[in-house]
Amino acid sequence: MTEAVPHPYSIEVSPLMKPAGHFGWAMRKHGKLTERSDRPHVSEQKAHESALAAMERDLNPAAALRRR
Repeated sequence: MTEAVPHPYSIEVSPLMKPAGHFGWAMRKHGKLTERSDRPHVSEQKAHESALAAMERDLNPAAALRRR
């Protein structure tokens, strides 16, 4: 995970108990939980990429509106 996460955000990627071998993520802003993954990801890298996309949506709410 070489991509820098800007302050005040932090991303935690962790293995899931079920399904085994999958990963989930949690995004925090100023230490408080902002969002967490709602689906398992097949690799740690995929989970991190998904968390970065969620962070981008949080940083730019107008971009999230255009997706709909």
